[in-house]
Amino acid sequence: MPRRVDLGQVVKSYDVRGRVPDELGPAEVSALARAFAEQVDVLVDARAALVVGRDMRTSSPVLSAAVIAGVNAAGVDVVDIGLASTDLVYYASGHLDLPAVMVTASHNPAGWNGLKLCRQGARPVGGDSGLGQVRARAEELLSGARQSAALAGPGRIAHRDLLADYGAYLRRLAPVSGRRLRVVVDAANAMAGHTVPAVLGPLAIDLVPLYFELDGTFPHHAADPLDPINLVDLQAAVRQHRADVGLAFDGDADRCFVVDERGEPVSGSAITALIAARALAGEPGGRVVHNLICSRAVPEVVRAHGGIPVRTRVGHSVIKAEMARTGAVVGGEHSGHFYFRDFWYADSGMLAALHVLAAVAEGERPLSELLVGLLAGSAHYVASGELNGRVPDPRSVLAAVRAHYEQVAGVSIDDLDGLTVSHPSWWFNLRASHTEPLLRLNVEGLDADTMASARDDVAAVVRNAQEAGTRADRR
Repeated sequence: MPRRVDLGQVVKSYDVRGRVPDELGPAEVSALARAFAEQVDVLVDARAALVVGRDMRTSSPVLSAAVIAGVNAAGVDVVDIGLASTDLVYYASGHLDLPAVMVTASHNPAGWNGLKLCRQGARPVGGDSGLGQVRARAEELLSGARQSAALAGPGRIAHRDLLADYGAYLRRLAPVSGRRLRVVVDAANAMAGHTVPAVLGPLAIDLVPLYFELDGTFPHHAADPLDPINLVDLQAAVRQHRADVGLAFDGDADRCFVVDERGEPVSGSAITALIAARALAGEPGGRVVHNLICSRAVPEVVRAHGGIPVRTRVGHSVIKAEMARTGAVVGGEHSGHFYFRDFWYADSGMLAALHVLAAVAEGERPLSELLVGLLAGSAHYVASGELNGRVPDPRSVLAAVRAHYEQVAGVSIDDLDGLTVSHPSWWFNLRASHTEPLLRLNVEGLDADTMASARDDVAAVVRNAQEAGTRADRR
């Protein structure tokens, strides 16, 4: 009797991630890669081919070799680009018109690793676009329930260095010219240490590098700039060097976070608005996709610059699909993902960084003043940031919160992604995690007091719902 294999713990909504080797090892990775190679349309010149890249984690060389072995076992050739950021893999997928696998766990701790998959042209593969089928086939391969012969004998391996071409392509999309800038970059010992010199090195800027040495143990701090504690060194360096801009990247460098000349963090929503305004200057009437967690300032800036805002659910595969459907020129998420039509609708932290540098270099105002001017027509919104709470039954709590706010005058409610409750002076979104018994809460208000009041109110409703559920369970 073949053993039953369950990859449910590592195959997430948008990618594959798990602890190595307890949850994810060479066997699992090889099976997933083979399953992906069998299912995507990869025929090129009557033979199949697929791009493979990897980050600097200590387990990535072994897992990358397992990916290549799995792909070759399906009779598919591999274009191995070696060390890469995720957006470099997207570039390879788009430039070569091939599907791709990136070995990375992004911002997760050192003991984790995973896979990001895309079809030709960097088209996403997620839970609603093929990842479930890949998981099911990989489980068959691991259990021995149904094997298949290679498509055309064992695949071959070709090694290719696309780093310089990638850097040149990005600089053509967002040229930086004007006054000379001093820029601090915190690579967190991760993949930006590999790609920043190739992208920013040729620019006429004074680059101050922090933690560019590739080290998958993350000796200085975690490669997760969404956590404010991981921006402290960058903020101090910006102030020390009197820099114009500070940039921080996550582990696979597909996300970019920005610090202004004062050392103050700039929200992902503000950067989305800045990039949108630049894009709309060249394409009046264009569409800009933003997820529903972005500040209200984003659609306000888009409309003020003659564009059409398109609101979506959270998640990179959702954003990419909606951009492709609507032909949007750019897209953005509060979490530091920025997407570009000219980059195959994929996200690139490095391209976002170039747009920020270009915007600052073109004028004489510092970044903080540039953003004040950009957002002048919007209210001074204050956001809570994402607050996570563990609850035993997220669905029942969401239902109770909805029932409560249906009785509140002056609000509107929608279910695009979780529960969004909107009032003229505040809004909040409460949604369940796809992978854990967590509720994620984001709140925004016209000022700090309004935001805090709305945040505390919904938190109290959540607590009451939990307590009611606990009392019901005891009966």
